Amino acid sequence: MTSGNAQQLRKGLLALLTLVCLSLPVHAEDRKVLKRVQPIYPELAKRMHVEGVVHVSVTVAPDGSVTDAKTITGNRMLCVAAEDAVKKWKFVTAESQSTVDVDINFELNSN
Repeated sequence: MTSGNAQQLRKGLLALLTLVCLSLPVHAEDRKVLKRVQPIYPELAKRMHVEGVVHVSVTVAPDGSVTDAKTITGNRMLCVAAEDAVKKWKFVTAESQSTVDVDINFELNSN
């Protein structure tokens, strides 16, 4: 292989690696929340004194809007309320879509 071919091969690999890196999602540390919406505490959960943290995985579009929210862990009585609230959040803009993990804490004394 000539040095010219090797150099072109290196450039091609570098370009490919750059494309792969740009297509990977950005992690939570890179996206800050601009607007938070508090969840509505489910009435049945209140009456049953259900409290706890719901961990939600949030997919954020480049424009900062939430495109998806899925519960990772948490009480089932609280999950829908947590997901519904997080879907209304707004994050800072970024060059690509990202996945952010957030914790929503439900405490009876706070509402």
